[in-house]
Amino acid sequence: MNEGDKRENIKPGLKVKIVLKEDQRSGKLTEGIVKDLLTNSAIHPHGIKVRLENGQVGRVKEIVK
Repeated sequence: MNEGDKRENIKPGLKVKIVLKEDQRSGKLTEGIVKDLLTNSAIHPHGIKVRLENGQVGRVKEIVK
């Protein structure tokens, strides 16, 4: 489990790297700022789904420190 799998770790305004739906096979990461959290459960095994400020939606793979 990585830090992006827990909802409590993700907050709007946080810089994260997500994997977009179309990039799931390649594993390509997209960096951006969280606007909305789309996953309601506390934990998700594939990462919490978020919407970035630019409108892209994907699952959090890492939090940028």
